[in-house]
Amino acid sequence: MGHFDLPLDQLRAYRPAISEPDDFDAFWQKTLTETRAHDPAVTFAPYETPLTGVRTWDVTFAGFGGHPVKGWFTAPADATGPLPLVVQYHGYGGGRGLPHTWGLWPLAGYAHFVMDVRGQGSGGDLGHTPDPVGSGPSSPGFMTRGVEDPETYFYRRVHADAVRGLEAARTHELADPARTVVLGGSQGGGISLAVGALVPGLAATCVDVPFLCHFERALSIAETGPFPELVRYLRMHRGAEENVLRTLSYFDGAAFAARATAPALFSVALMDTTCPPSTVFAAYNAYAGTDKRIEIYPYNTHEGGGVHQEAVQLDWVRKMLSTT
Repeated sequence: MGHFDLPLDQLRAYRPAISEPDDFDAFWQKTLTETRAHDPAVTFAPYETPLTGVRTWDVTFAGFGGHPVKGWFTAPADATGPLPLVVQYHGYGGGRGLPHTWGLWPLAGYAHFVMDVRGQGSGGDLGHTPDPVGSGPSSPGFMTRGVEDPETYFYRRVHADAVRGLEAARTHELADPARTVVLGGSQGGGISLAVGALVPGLAATCVDVPFLCHFERALSIAETGPFPELVRYLRMHRGAEENVLRTLSYFDGAAFAARATAPALFSVALMDTTCPPSTVFAAYNAYAGTDKRIEIYPYNTHEGGGVHQEAVQLDWVRKMLSTT
Protein backbone atom coordinates (compact mmCIF):
# COMPACT_ATOMS: atom_id res chain seq x y z
CA MET A 1 0.00 0.00 0.00
CA GLY A 2 1.34 3.44 -0.91
CA HIS A 3 0.34 6.96 -1.81
CA PHE A 4 -1.75 6.52 -4.95
CA ASP A 5 -3.54 9.88 -5.22
CA LEU A 6 -2.25 13.41 -5.87
CA PRO A 7 0.80 14.69 -3.94
CA LEU A 8 -0.03 16.55 -0.75
CA ASP A 9 0.83 19.99 -2.10
CA GLN A 10 -1.61 19.42 -4.96
CA LEU A 11 -4.25 18.05 -2.61
CA ARG A 12 -4.07 21.21 -0.50
CA ALA A 13 -4.87 23.27 -3.61
CA TYR A 14 -7.32 20.83 -5.20
CA ARG A 15 -10.55 22.64 -6.10
CA PRO A 16 -12.31 20.68 -8.82
CA ALA A 17 -15.47 21.88 -10.51
CA ILE A 18 -18.29 20.00 -8.79
CA SER A 19 -21.34 19.28 -10.94
CA GLU A 20 -24.27 20.86 -9.17
CA PRO A 21 -27.87 21.06 -10.43
CA ASP A 22 -29.54 24.46 -10.63
CA ASP A 23 -32.30 23.32 -8.27
CA PHE A 24 -29.98 21.84 -5.61
CA ASP A 25 -31.23 24.13 -2.84
CA ALA A 26 -34.86 23.90 -3.93
CA PHE A 27 -34.65 20.11 -3.97
CA TRP A 28 -33.44 19.96 -0.38
CA GLN A 29 -35.89 22.61 0.81
CA LYS A 30 -38.71 20.57 -0.71
CA THR A 31 -37.37 17.35 0.83
CA LEU A 32 -37.20 18.83 4.32
CA THR A 33 -40.57 20.54 4.00
CA GLU A 34 -42.17 17.23 3.08
CA THR A 35 -40.36 15.45 5.90
CA ARG A 36 -41.32 18.05 8.50
CA ALA A 37 -44.97 17.81 7.46
CA HIS A 38 -45.11 14.59 9.49
CA ASP A 39 -45.54 14.71 13.26
CA PRO A 40 -42.03 14.26 14.71
CA ALA A 41 -43.39 11.57 17.07
CA VAL A 42 -40.29 11.72 19.28
CA THR A 43 -40.07 9.32 22.22
CA PHE A 44 -37.25 8.90 24.75
CA ALA A 45 -37.68 5.62 26.61
CA PRO A 46 -35.28 5.12 29.56
CA TYR A 47 -33.03 2.15 28.88
CA GLU A 48 -31.12 0.25 31.55
CA THR A 49 -27.46 -0.64 30.97
CA PRO A 50 -24.70 -1.86 33.32
CA LEU A 51 -22.90 1.48 32.94
CA THR A 52 -23.22 3.54 36.11
CA GLY A 53 -21.61 6.68 34.70
CA VAL A 54 -24.19 7.37 32.00
CA ARG A 55 -27.95 7.36 31.48
CA THR A 56 -29.41 6.02 28.25
CA TRP A 57 -32.66 6.53 26.37
CA ASP A 58 -33.98 4.43 23.47
CA VAL A 59 -35.09 7.04 20.93
CA THR A 60 -37.68 6.80 18.17
CA PHE A 61 -38.61 9.66 15.84
CA ALA A 62 -40.36 10.13 12.50
CA GLY A 63 -37.92 10.55 9.63
CA PHE A 64 -38.46 10.82 5.89
CA GLY A 65 -42.00 9.83 4.94
CA GLY A 66 -42.94 9.71 8.62
CA HIS A 67 -41.08 6.39 8.90
CA PRO A 68 -39.89 5.48 12.42
CA VAL A 69 -36.12 5.77 12.93
CA LYS A 70 -34.21 4.61 16.00
CA GLY A 71 -31.31 6.08 17.95
CA TRP A 72 -29.62 6.16 21.34
CA PHE A 73 -29.47 9.27 23.54
CA THR A 74 -26.94 9.19 26.38
CA ALA A 75 -25.83 11.69 29.02
CA PRO A 76 -23.72 11.75 32.19
CA ALA A 77 -25.55 9.98 35.00
CA ASP A 78 -25.48 13.01 37.28
CA ALA A 79 -26.41 15.64 34.65
CA THR A 80 -29.13 18.05 35.77
CA GLY A 81 -28.99 20.90 33.27
CA PRO A 82 -28.69 21.47 29.52
CA LEU A 83 -25.45 20.10 28.10
CA PRO A 84 -23.68 20.59 24.78
CA LEU A 85 -25.14 18.05 22.37
CA VAL A 86 -23.03 15.82 20.12
CA VAL A 87 -25.01 14.25 17.25
CA GLN A 88 -23.16 11.37 15.62
CA TYR A 89 -23.74 9.47 12.36
CA HIS A 90 -22.18 6.04 11.84
CA GLY A 91 -20.30 4.41 9.00
CA TYR A 92 -21.55 2.49 5.99
CA GLY A 93 -23.45 -0.71 6.68
CA GLY A 94 -23.46 -0.29 10.45
CA GLY A 95 -26.16 0.77 12.90
CA ARG A 96 -26.64 2.35 16.27
CA GLY A 97 -25.35 -0.87 17.83
CA LEU A 98 -25.58 -1.39 21.58
CA PRO A 99 -25.71 1.62 23.90
CA HIS A 100 -22.67 0.78 26.02
CA THR A 101 -20.42 1.37 23.00
CA TRP A 102 -21.21 5.11 22.91
CA GLY A 103 -19.70 6.17 26.23
CA LEU A 104 -16.95 8.53 25.01
CA TRP A 105 -18.89 11.77 24.69
CA PRO A 106 -21.20 11.42 27.71
CA LEU A 107 -18.22 10.53 29.89
CA ALA A 108 -16.59 13.73 28.64
CA GLY A 109 -19.61 15.70 29.89
CA TYR A 110 -21.77 15.93 26.77
CA ALA A 111 -25.22 14.79 25.79
CA HIS A 112 -24.85 12.39 22.87
CA PHE A 113 -27.20 11.09 20.18
CA VAL A 114 -26.42 8.44 17.56
CA MET A 115 -28.89 7.72 14.77
CA ASP A 116 -29.56 4.47 12.97
CA VAL A 117 -29.15 4.75 9.21
CA ARG A 118 -32.30 3.13 7.85
CA GLY A 119 -31.93 -0.24 6.19
CA GLN A 120 -28.36 -0.70 7.42
CA GLY A 121 -27.07 -2.42 10.52
CA SER A 122 -26.02 -5.87 9.38
CA GLY A 123 -22.35 -5.04 8.81
CA GLY A 124 -20.40 -3.76 11.80
CA ASP A 125 -22.75 -2.51 14.51
CA LEU A 126 -26.32 -3.77 14.72
CA GLY A 127 -29.15 -1.63 13.36
CA HIS A 128 -32.82 -1.52 14.31
CA THR A 129 -34.40 0.64 11.58
CA PRO A 130 -35.80 -0.84 8.35
CA ASP A 131 -36.14 1.12 5.13
CA PRO A 132 -39.73 0.54 3.98
CA VAL A 133 -39.09 2.17 0.59
CA GLY A 134 -38.34 -0.21 -2.27
CA SER A 135 -36.16 0.46 -5.29
CA GLY A 136 -35.47 -0.84 -8.76
CA PRO A 137 -32.55 -3.09 -9.68
CA SER A 138 -29.49 -2.35 -7.59
CA SER A 139 -26.10 -3.86 -6.90
CA PRO A 140 -25.43 -5.24 -3.41
CA GLY A 141 -25.31 -2.50 -0.78
CA PHE A 142 -27.06 0.85 -0.72
CA MET A 143 -25.26 3.09 -3.19
CA THR A 144 -27.40 2.20 -6.18
CA ARG A 145 -30.85 2.03 -4.59
CA GLY A 146 -33.06 4.36 -6.60
CA VAL A 147 -29.93 5.91 -8.12
CA GLU A 148 -31.44 6.96 -11.44
CA ASP A 149 -33.73 9.56 -9.85
CA PRO A 150 -32.86 11.95 -7.00
CA GLU A 151 -36.43 11.66 -5.68
CA THR A 152 -36.01 7.94 -5.07
CA TYR A 153 -32.32 7.79 -4.14
CA PHE A 154 -31.51 6.10 -0.84
CA TYR A 155 -29.52 9.01 0.57
CA ARG A 156 -32.42 11.42 0.12
CA ARG A 157 -34.18 9.48 2.85
CA VAL A 158 -31.02 9.17 4.95
CA HIS A 159 -30.15 12.88 4.89
CA ALA A 160 -33.74 13.84 5.72
CA ASP A 161 -33.65 11.35 8.62
CA ALA A 162 -30.37 12.88 9.80
CA VAL A 163 -31.82 16.39 9.98
CA ARG A 164 -34.94 15.10 11.70
CA GLY A 165 -32.84 13.09 14.16
CA LEU A 166 -30.85 16.16 15.14
CA GLU A 167 -34.09 18.09 15.64
CA ALA A 168 -35.43 15.24 17.78
CA ALA A 169 -32.29 15.07 19.95
CA ARG A 170 -32.47 18.81 20.57
CA THR A 171 -35.86 18.38 22.26
CA HIS A 172 -34.41 16.31 25.13
CA GLU A 173 -34.39 18.24 28.40
CA LEU A 174 -30.66 17.64 28.87
CA ALA A 175 -29.68 18.98 25.43
CA ASP A 176 -28.71 22.59 24.75
CA PRO A 177 -29.79 23.24 21.13
CA ALA A 178 -27.52 26.29 20.89
CA ARG A 179 -24.44 24.11 21.47
CA THR A 180 -24.97 21.33 18.94
CA VAL A 181 -22.01 19.54 17.34
CA VAL A 182 -22.39 17.04 14.49
CA LEU A 183 -19.76 14.44 13.70
CA GLY A 184 -19.14 11.22 11.86
CA GLY A 185 -16.60 9.20 9.93
CA SER A 186 -16.80 7.79 6.41
CA GLN A 187 -20.55 7.60 5.63
CA GLY A 188 -21.11 9.48 8.88
CA GLY A 189 -18.74 12.19 7.65
CA GLY A 190 -20.70 12.55 4.43
CA ILE A 191 -23.96 12.76 6.34
CA SER A 192 -22.42 15.35 8.69
CA LEU A 193 -21.52 17.52 5.70
CA ALA A 194 -25.12 17.36 4.50
CA VAL A 195 -26.51 18.21 7.92
CA GLY A 196 -24.00 21.04 8.29
CA ALA A 197 -25.40 22.59 5.13
CA LEU A 198 -29.07 21.92 5.88
CA VAL A 199 -29.20 22.94 9.56
CA PRO A 200 -28.16 26.51 10.42
CA GLY A 201 -26.57 27.55 13.68
CA LEU A 202 -24.44 24.51 14.50
CA ALA A 203 -21.64 25.12 16.99
CA ALA A 204 -19.15 22.86 15.20
CA THR A 205 -18.77 19.79 13.00
CA CYS A 206 -16.20 16.99 12.85
CA VAL A 207 -15.79 15.21 9.52
CA ASP A 208 -13.50 12.17 9.38
CA VAL A 209 -12.40 10.50 6.11
CA PRO A 210 -15.76 11.48 4.59
CA PHE A 211 -17.58 9.33 2.08
CA LEU A 212 -20.07 10.61 -0.56
CA CYS A 213 -17.73 13.34 -1.84
CA HIS A 214 -16.61 14.22 -5.40
CA PHE A 215 -18.42 11.28 -6.96
CA GLU A 216 -17.03 11.70 -10.46
CA ARG A 217 -13.43 11.29 -9.31
CA ALA A 218 -14.28 8.63 -6.74
CA LEU A 219 -15.84 6.43 -9.41
CA SER A 220 -12.58 6.44 -11.34
CA ILE A 221 -10.04 5.84 -8.55
CA ALA A 222 -11.70 4.31 -5.43
CA GLU A 223 -10.61 0.67 -5.31
CA THR A 224 -12.35 -0.52 -2.16
CA GLY A 225 -15.56 0.12 -0.26
CA PRO A 226 -18.95 1.31 -1.49
CA PHE A 227 -18.03 3.50 -4.48
CA PRO A 228 -17.36 0.42 -6.67
CA GLU A 229 -21.04 -0.54 -6.21
CA LEU A 230 -21.82 2.34 -8.57
CA VAL A 231 -19.18 1.17 -11.02
CA ARG A 232 -20.69 -2.33 -11.07
CA TYR A 233 -24.13 -0.84 -11.64
CA LEU A 234 -22.93 1.25 -14.58
CA ARG A 235 -21.06 -1.76 -15.96
CA MET A 236 -24.37 -3.62 -16.19
CA HIS A 237 -26.71 -0.70 -16.94
CA ARG A 238 -25.00 0.66 -20.00
CA GLY A 239 -26.31 4.08 -20.93
CA ALA A 240 -27.40 4.94 -17.37
CA GLU A 241 -24.40 7.17 -16.62
CA GLU A 242 -26.15 10.47 -17.36
CA ASN A 243 -29.07 9.72 -15.02
CA VAL A 244 -26.81 8.31 -12.31
CA LEU A 245 -24.40 11.25 -12.30
CA ARG A 246 -27.31 13.70 -12.32
CA THR A 247 -28.77 12.00 -9.25
CA LEU A 248 -25.44 11.92 -7.43
CA SER A 249 -24.96 15.65 -8.06
CA TYR A 250 -27.71 16.33 -5.50
CA PHE A 251 -25.80 14.38 -2.84
CA ASP A 252 -22.17 15.39 -3.28
CA GLY A 253 -20.50 16.25 0.01
CA ALA A 254 -18.43 18.93 -1.72
CA ALA A 255 -21.63 20.73 -2.77
CA PHE A 256 -22.93 20.54 0.80
CA ALA A 257 -19.55 21.73 2.11
CA ALA A 258 -19.82 24.87 0.01
CA ARG A 259 -22.97 25.74 2.00
CA ALA A 260 -21.75 24.90 5.52
CA THR A 261 -20.29 27.58 7.78
CA ALA A 262 -19.85 26.12 11.28
CA PRO A 263 -16.27 25.65 12.53
CA ALA A 264 -15.07 22.33 11.10
CA LEU A 265 -12.43 19.75 11.93
CA PHE A 266 -11.70 17.33 9.08
CA SER A 267 -9.37 14.36 8.85
CA VAL A 268 -7.93 12.49 5.87
CA ALA A 269 -5.76 9.39 5.37
CA LEU A 270 -3.39 9.55 2.42
CA MET A 271 -3.44 5.79 1.73
CA ASP A 272 -7.24 5.56 1.83
CA THR A 273 -8.51 3.71 -1.25
CA THR A 274 -12.12 3.77 0.04
CA CYS A 275 -12.49 7.55 0.33
CA PRO A 276 -9.51 8.77 -1.70
CA PRO A 277 -7.67 11.83 -0.38
CA SER A 278 -8.57 14.00 -3.39
CA THR A 279 -12.28 13.43 -2.72
CA VAL A 280 -11.82 14.50 0.91
CA PHE A 281 -9.81 17.58 -0.03
CA ALA A 282 -12.43 18.48 -2.65
CA ALA A 283 -14.93 18.84 0.20
CA TYR A 284 -12.48 20.43 2.64
CA ASN A 285 -11.26 23.05 0.17
CA ALA A 286 -14.86 23.84 -0.83
CA TYR A 287 -15.97 24.21 2.81
CA ALA A 288 -17.49 27.67 3.22
CA GLY A 289 -16.64 28.17 6.88
CA THR A 290 -13.45 30.11 7.45
CA ASP A 291 -12.68 28.39 10.77
CA LYS A 292 -11.60 24.99 9.48
CA ARG A 293 -8.72 22.59 10.02
CA ILE A 294 -7.70 19.21 8.62
CA GLU A 295 -5.68 16.49 10.35
CA ILE A 296 -3.60 14.46 7.90
CA TYR A 297 -2.60 10.83 8.49
CA PRO A 298 0.04 10.03 5.81
CA TYR A 299 0.41 6.29 6.46
CA ASN A 300 -3.16 5.27 7.20
CA THR A 301 -5.91 3.80 5.10
CA HIS A 302 -9.64 4.19 5.76
CA GLU A 303 -9.25 3.76 9.52
CA GLY A 304 -7.78 7.25 9.47
CA GLY A 305 -6.74 8.62 12.82
CA GLY A 306 -8.85 6.22 14.88
CA VAL A 307 -8.66 6.84 18.61
CA HIS A 308 -5.92 9.43 18.07
CA GLN A 309 -8.39 11.52 16.07
CA GLU A 310 -10.97 11.11 18.84
CA ALA A 311 -8.48 12.67 21.26
CA VAL A 312 -7.99 15.58 18.83
CA GLN A 313 -11.77 15.99 18.56
CA LEU A 314 -12.30 16.04 22.32
CA ASP A 315 -9.80 18.87 22.70
CA TRP A 316 -10.99 20.80 19.63
CA VAL A 317 -14.72 20.59 20.45
CA ARG A 318 -14.07 21.78 23.99
CA LYS A 319 -12.20 24.80 22.65
CA MET A 320 -14.90 25.57 20.07
CA LEU A 321 -17.68 25.44 22.65
CA SER A 322 -15.73 27.63 25.06
CA THR A 323 -16.05 30.47 22.54
CA THR A 324 -19.83 30.16 22.02
